[in-house]
Amino acid sequence: MGLYLAEKKSAAAEAIALAGPKRVAIHMLRDVDAATFTEALVDGLRANHDDATMKALEPRVAQLSAIMGELKEAKKGMTIALDLQPGAGTVVQVDGRPRGAPIPGDDFARALLRIWLGDKPVQDDLKRGLLGQPQ
Repeated sequence: MGLYLAEKKSAAAEAIALAGPKRVAIHMLRDVDAATFTEALVDGLRANHDDATMKALEPRVAQLSAIMGELKEAKKGMTIALDLQPGAGTVVQVDGRPRGAPIPGDDFARALLRIWLGDKPVQDDLKRGLLGQPQ
């Protein structure tokens, strides 16, 4: 997995707040069905947001789930990119091809980043790695 920012940031809050486009690139190391992949993203969102925020994000989480559901499976070797484009939304790309319509909202893009960079990241060592911190 990789995090691409306009400038290097080693603090999570600074990386999330940084203006400009961002990319989260996920390189699949094994096959995962779309439901499991999406469930992991939603679990990461829930761990880092309160109920009111999750309620506000719900339609966009459903949009992301629908995009992933069309894939059926995230296969080993596949690259899934989440391009966070301020003002334009989050574009999901699979192996370099856009999938679905952009998901609106800079708040949604920041919420996605919190899956990996939030106070309760999916993996602490992954968070440190994405931010270029010592392991």
